[in-house]
Amino acid sequence: VQLQASGGGLVQPGGSLRLSCAASGSSLGNYVVGWHRQAPGNQRELVAAISAAGSSRYAASVKGRFTISRDNAKNTVYLQMNNLKPDDTAVYYCNRQRAYYSDFVLYHWGQGTLVTVSS
Repeated sequence: VQLQASGGGLVQPGGSLRLSCAASGSSLGNYVVGWHRQAPGNQRELVAAISAAGSSRYAASVKGRFTISRDNAKNTVYLQMNNLKPDDTAVYYCNRQRAYYSDFVLYHWGQGTLVTVSS
């Protein structure tokens, strides 16, 4: 099973994007889902996670700017990114987390979606 991220693009500093995470053949409703990112030369990092009940947690670098949410009717998890900075430039991925407070994931990684923040 893979979760597919979409919605990336080129945006100016201070701009916004909303990423979507969808699953085929699997219901996300009961899962903890996380958004991760990997910038060139860096390790992949978890930036946000949402529990099945809707609780959320964020990396310090994005707290207050990013919001993770889920729409179970659409079987989709979103990442709203506001006040984007050049340091947010990365390929963004979503995955099913092992647990709410775990950084470990359960599925193979999908292709991700590229977010580029540049003027």
